[in-house]
Amino acid sequence: MSELASAKSAFPIVGIGASAGGLEALHQFFLHVPQNCGLAFVVVQHLDPAHKGFLPELLQRATSMPVVEITDLMKIERDRIHVIPPNRDLSLLHGVLHLLEPASARGLRLPIDFFFRSLAEDQQELGIGVILSGMGSDGTLGLGAIKEKAGAVFVQAPETAKFDAMPRSAISAGLADVVAPTDQLPGRITAYLAHAPLPPHTAPSGADPGDLEKIIIVLRSQTGQDFSLYKKSTIHRRIERRMALHQLPNISDYLRYLRANAQESELLFKELLIGVTNFFRDPAVWDQLKADVLPELLASRPNGGALRAWVPACSTGEEAYTLAMLFREAIDQARPTRDLSIHIFATDLDKDAIDKARAAIYPANIAADVSPDRLRRFFVEEDRGYRISKEIREMVVFAPQNIAMDPPFTKLDILSCRNLLIYLEPELQRKLISLFHYSLNPGGVLILGTAESSGANDLFGQLAGKTRIFRRLDRTRSTRSIDFPVVFSPARTPHGGMSPGSPDMKHPVPNLQALADHLLLQTYAPAAVLVSDTGDILYVSGKTGRYLEPAAGKANWNIVAMAREGLDSALIEAFRRALASEKKAVTVKGIRVGAPESSHCIDLTVQPVTEPGPLEGLIMIIFADVANPPTAPPATRTRGTTDQRARLAALTLELQTMRELMQTSQEELRATNEELQSTNEELQSSNEELTTSKEEMQSMNEELQTVNNELQAKLDELSRTNNDMTNLLNGTGIAILFLDDNLNVRRFTPPTTRILRLIPGDAGRPVTDLTGDLDYPALQDDARTVLRTLVFTETSVPTHDGRWFTVRIMPYRTLDNRIDGVVITFTDISAAKRLEEELRATESRLRQLPQAPEGSGADS
Repeated sequence: MSELASAKSAFPIVGIGASAGGLEALHQFFLHVPQNCGLAFVVVQHLDPAHKGFLPELLQRATSMPVVEITDLMKIERDRIHVIPPNRDLSLLHGVLHLLEPASARGLRLPIDFFFRSLAEDQQELGIGVILSGMGSDGTLGLGAIKEKAGAVFVQAPETAKFDAMPRSAISAGLADVVAPTDQLPGRITAYLAHAPLPPHTAPSGADPGDLEKIIIVLRSQTGQDFSLYKKSTIHRRIERRMALHQLPNISDYLRYLRANAQESELLFKELLIGVTNFFRDPAVWDQLKADVLPELLASRPNGGALRAWVPACSTGEEAYTLAMLFREAIDQARPTRDLSIHIFATDLDKDAIDKARAAIYPANIAADVSPDRLRRFFVEEDRGYRISKEIREMVVFAPQNIAMDPPFTKLDILSCRNLLIYLEPELQRKLISLFHYSLNPGGVLILGTAESSGANDLFGQLAGKTRIFRRLDRTRSTRSIDFPVVFSPARTPHGGMSPGSPDMKHPVPNLQALADHLLLQTYAPAAVLVSDTGDILYVSGKTGRYLEPAAGKANWNIVAMAREGLDSALIEAFRRALASEKKAVTVKGIRVGAPESSHCIDLTVQPVTEPGPLEGLIMIIFADVANPPTAPPATRTRGTTDQRARLAALTLELQTMRELMQTSQEELRATNEELQSTNEELQSSNEELTTSKEEMQSMNEELQTVNNELQAKLDELSRTNNDMTNLLNGTGIAILFLDDNLNVRRFTPPTTRILRLIPGDAGRPVTDLTGDLDYPALQDDARTVLRTLVFTETSVPTHDGRWFTVRIMPYRTLDNRIDGVVITFTDISAAKRLEEELRATESRLRQLPQAPEGSGADS
């Protein structure tokens, strides 16, 4: 009963983020918000921290809803606009607004991201994010949090924005559900909410048991990915969101729309992936990883080597790069005596997300999650934001992968799969946990999301603390069978369709031909490597350890760098000849590979791939073992002649000279390199200072833009008020004279010029300098008396031409109750005076008439 009441009392909250140019956009937005819409609005704008904001007052003219400036612990209310005050960050918890001191007074501030994240956590799918005009990228990360919680995102069309950087950042991140001009956004929001159900959630309206499976089948046929083992509640919520955005009443209508629009399949596919992440998400996890886990793993390799890590469901790569940065910091702290490196494999279903991760460019607002020290060390600032440094980028390899269908990475030390299992059915969860156990080395570490669990106490043990970090257990051999992922093989339904959950799909019938071919290739085919035209290894077939080995130092997957002793020179020459011929295979026979005491002979073939297809332009390198040639008997060996020995000695001396010259050159280059490094550090320091100054200037520019817009609006309002006042004063027909506290003329109405000789240029002249028809020499003294006593005076004064005026002198009070001069009004009473004179004359005449004697009436 309480849940039902809570659902009925819940209402959507619309968070609106704006910056430079946002005042005009906000005015247009609220002009078109319908009355009694039942929504609560929270406006977060970049404001000058030292300037009093006029935003509530300015927005009130655009709407009949109350507009209030937020105070701490204010409860949010529907049909009300809540505006952030200057120099504050804003958060939402249980429907109550909290004001916080900003982390820094100047520099890059991201109040929109800060509020949007709290809005997403507090309101879940009832949170709506709106981005309007503004510079920078503030709001983009917060919109990602809103999308992750199944909220909706509305963005102003960039071509209609005064400053389009913020809208374009949200759109390029793939977060915008609706892009429209500002005056259309309120209608699109109300239309969306009219079709979006409030929690608690049930199946979409009009759904029958087969509709959801049909949608999964359509997705599988159009995207190649199977969501049959995803949680049905998650799929329901995402389908409801898409239905509300398209204003479709029931799921059968959405199914028809989905089948007719391949683009909608792609959008639903991306929405089901929920690809939202950020750097150093859940800091406590990374703190424990850096403090406890990584030092222990490094200590377990006293002889050096490489750690292996896998980050499935990596989205746009932030988590993989976070792990690489922590490893680099742990290496610097431990300072091992031997070289240690890490290979991080990061995979995801979404190829677009993988492309973004490979590009390694992120918006400027990552400064909210990455400390300034790490920004300086691991990132390079560019016009578009921040680029991951080469040192960190080289630690991570990105690839598209379906974790449920493709083979896993193995021999891992760290496996970080966070916030994926919560969206999967228990059956798939158990399968993946077993798979993770198999993929990890003994003692390897599994990192899960804050709401996830390993669920298998015999496979993993949780480390101390509240974080979800687990260690692989090997106390007893598990009897569980591991269901290795295989390539997706759709099964038939009785109607000829595909059933995502059929037994045939889970246990496909073995293909004997494929298994036999695989056995033959594994047993009898020669070892081979497929490389690019630059020698980078793309695919390895068979066992190549007799011919190739990883080079010491930083990982290098070039075949020349990995060639064993004796193979490198022949490989370089054969590779060069094969590239020159383009079509012909080049074979070099009898190459002795390996150390002299354990060498063996091979034949090397370098074959360019010329057949049209996906492999065209690549190079196939084949290694074939051959028998060692017989060693010649000592008796048959020919002794070197004296000339040969002399030539050998000369060559040795020449080689020694060349070596010395090479060492000298290396020392000079080393010195030059040190000088360049010193210069680079100085330039980097200058660049950091310029970056800080640029961020402060950008923040100040946005604040000044906002202040300028507010002042311009106030100026327009004052201009209108001045026009109204002028027309009011002129329309009364009363002569009014305004004097300042020094009795200088400030302003006057046109009728005053018929009493005193005034022209527009007389503003600022003392009243004593004025001449006119008024016979009032005590005007100045009476005005000073009013200024001193604050008691008005009223006097009837004649003019030289016979007119009369009532002169009323009053104090001039400002809105803050300050006396700033006097106001003198002249009311024409000439007609009253004339009547008064006529009455007096009549009275005088009446008094002069003879009166009758007293008793005359009685005598008669």
